[in-house]
Amino acid sequence: MPKGYSIDYGGAYAEQQQSFQELLMVLIMASLFVFGVFMFLFKEWMISFVLLFVSVMGICGSIIFLYFFNIPLNVSSYTGIIMIVGILAENAIFTVAQYRYNIQQSNNVDQSVKHAIAIRIRPNLMTAIGAILALMPLALGIGLGAQMQQPLAVAVIGGFVVGLPMLLLVFPSLFRLIMMKSK
Repeated sequence: MPKGYSIDYGGAYAEQQQSFQELLMVLIMASLFVFGVFMFLFKEWMISFVLLFVSVMGICGSIIFLYFFNIPLNVSSYTGIIMIVGILAENAIFTVAQYRYNIQQSNNVDQSVKHAIAIRIRPNLMTAIGAILALMPLALGIGLGAQMQQPLAVAVIGGFVVGLPMLLLVFPSLFRLIMMKSK
């Protein structure tokens, strides 16, 4: 470009970019609010950070699936990503609450963590598998108007595929380490 000239995008593109910036802020705020809820409920930094880590890994799963299926980030996919943060956080809260109940009964960290995961595995799997199966037709683009919601479906499915193993396998291990150090 010659000196003194610049390109300024306007119209629908400028509005889309503004929407993306606002949705990114919503995602960041949702993650911070989830962290705040963790801190309010559990009053422990390390547990809150580990739970936030699990939620962020769900976001990574969403982005990986969107990339793998060549679906661009848009309002619908951002909505799916924000949903994953909330759903994984809710599942994690119930798991920690179950652990706290178990530790009052047995006072054994290993047994309490194992029992909490054993109790919560069915509801967590039912949530994830139910959502994946329900969203599969949208993710595959089956039906009228499915292409409009395909990014949301792929983002949610990707978040569950990565986030659920994190919640059921990685989180208990990290949680056990934290609890063993604090005892």
